[in-house]
Amino acid sequence: MQDNLQDISYIINHLGEDHASYFNAIAPPIVQTSNFQFETVDAMRTAFADEMGGYLYSRGLNPTVDILRKKLAALDGAEDALVFNNGAAATFAGVMANVKAGDHILSVHHPYSWTVHLFDQILSRFGVTVTYADGSDTESFLAQVQENTRLIYLESPNSWWLDIQDLRQIADFARPRGIITIIDNSFCTPLYQKPIELGIDISMQTATKYIGGHSDTLGGVLAGSAAMMRKIFLSEYLCAGNGIQPFNAWLLLRGLRTLPARIDRITASTQKVLEYLKTVNRIESLIFPLDPSFPQYELAKDQMSGACGLISFYMKAQLVEEIEKFCNSLKAFRMAVSWGGHESLIIPKCAGTPQADFNPLNPTHRMLRLYIGLEDPDFLIRDLEQGFNGLVLL
Repeated sequence: MQDNLQDISYIINHLGEDHASYFNAIAPPIVQTSNFQFETVDAMRTAFADEMGGYLYSRGLNPTVDILRKKLAALDGAEDALVFNNGAAATFAGVMANVKAGDHILSVHHPYSWTVHLFDQILSRFGVTVTYADGSDTESFLAQVQENTRLIYLESPNSWWLDIQDLRQIADFARPRGIITIIDNSFCTPLYQKPIELGIDISMQTATKYIGGHSDTLGGVLAGSAAMMRKIFLSEYLCAGNGIQPFNAWLLLRGLRTLPARIDRITASTQKVLEYLKTVNRIESLIFPLDPSFPQYELAKDQMSGACGLISFYMKAQLVEEIEKFCNSLKAFRMAVSWGGHESLIIPKCAGTPQADFNPLNPTHRMLRLYIGLEDPDFLIRDLEQGFNGLVLL
C-alpha cells in the first residue's frame, strides 16, 4: 500500500460528505430525484448557463454522485472525475471527446473487447484509424505514432496477458506533442497505481470491479484535469446520457469504504495461491506482474505498489476436454467474466472458441485466468488441487 494511509482514510471516509446537511446520518442519502427546483428565474438562468456549476437535472450532476466523484478524483490524484454507468461508457466518452474524423489512435494490442469494438466498428465509420502495437516495447510502440496521432490508448496491466507499459516514458513523449494519453487502470485501482502522477492525461477504471467490490452494480470512472472533465461533461457525458444513477453511485460509495481492506486481503491471498500454482506440473507457465518470473518485473515494481487478484496461466493440455473438465470440476471458483468482487472466478480462453477449432499448439487456447476473491486462500487451493488431481483420470 502507499505511505499516505491517513489521506486515503480521509478520502474514503470523509471527503465530500456534509452530514449536517442530511440529518447527521452516517451514510449519505440516495438523492433519488430526476431534477431540481429553483427559487428564482435568475437562479435557473445561471444553471442553464453552466450545468456543471450546480444541480439542474440528474442526467448531469447529482448530490450522491458528486460525493463519489470527489472521492474518486482524490484517490487518483486528479483535479476532477466523472462517473459513468459502466467502464465501456467511460472509455467511449474519454476517447470520443478527443478524436475527430481523420485522426489516428495508437493502442496497445489486446485491449478490452468493447474498446476494440469502439475502435474497429464505430470510429472506423468516421474516418478514425487505429494501430495496435505491443506496448511492452516502448521504443517500438512509440515508433507507430503518426503525424495525425491524437490519442494513445493504454491498458496496464492488460487483463489477460498482464502486459504493462512504461507510463512515465509514454506520457513524456506524448504531452509535448499534444497527444492525449488514456489508460485503463482497472487492474490496479488508484490505490496500487497512480497514472495521473506518472503524467497520463486520463485515468479510466471500471468501478464495477474493485470499487464496487460486491458484484451487484456497474460503474466506470474517468479522472483527469478539471478542464478535460469539463470538456467531456459538456459534450459526451450529457449528450449520451450515460452518467451513473444515484442508487448505483450509492452502492459504489458503500463498496469504496472497504476498498483498502479488501484489496490488501486479496493481494495476500493471491500471493499464496500463486505459490501453490508454481508447484503444479500441469501448468506450463504463470503470468503475474509482481512475480520475479514476469518479463517486466522491474518496471512493474517501479510503477505499481500492488497487483491485486488476477493470475493468468497456460495449462498443459492436448484436448479441450481437459481444460473443460478442470473448469467444470471447480466448486469454490465460479466460472464468470469480470473480477473485483468478493467471489473467486475462473475463465478459460477456450470458452470463446468452438470446440472443433481448439489447437493445443496455440498457447492462447490453453490460457486460463483466475481471480482470487475474499475466501480463505487455503479453501481456494484445496479446490484447485482437486481440480488438477481429477485430470489424471482422463
